[in-house]
Amino acid sequence: MTRENLSNQYFEWLCIIVSNSSHIWRSYTRLFEMLHNTDFQVLIDMDENRAIDGIDLRYRFGDECGYGQSMIATYIDIYPCSVLEMIVALALRCEENIMDDPEKGNRISKWFWIMLENLGLEPMNNDIYDEKTCKQIVHRFLDRKYSRDGEGGLFIIRNCKYDLRQVEIWHQMCWYLDSILDI
Repeated sequence: MTRENLSNQYFEWLCIIVSNSSHIWRSYTRLFEMLHNTDFQVLIDMDENRAIDGIDLRYRFGDECGYGQSMIATYIDIYPCSVLEMIVALALRCEENIMDDPEKGNRISKWFWIMLENLGLEPMNNDIYDEKTCKQIVHRFLDRKYSRDGEGGLFIIRNCKYDLRQVEIWHQMCWYLDSILDI
């Protein structure tokens, strides 16, 4: 197994988690590759946890696919967390730790695509992909230059009393989920 082969297998594993089919993610390979090649930047201390969750996905992949931790550490865990890893990990956390509902089934892809839609990246399939625009959108998110209500970020919360640009991503997600639940 070469580093490149294992990296490619890991990338495909990430994409399948959030797509529910290879057909969907293969329509977005250019976007997913750009997200995977962009380092997630931590501007608010607690967002370091989101980066750690993204890096932990590498070892989850190893466990699920039968690769030892030393192989993962040597071949894959040599770079900072990518934006793709962080968003996939957040979608997993959302479903597995907060929103798990056996009656509704696995909604990991739903949470992932909501975040891409909120960022403004959802339309960027391979047919209309514009790298310059995508990079601008991602850097607006990373630099926290989106609207105070989260528009242009991962989560939009209308009439939020807090400036979401100053709030860690985990709290943004929890508040977003509260805003969409019928309680």
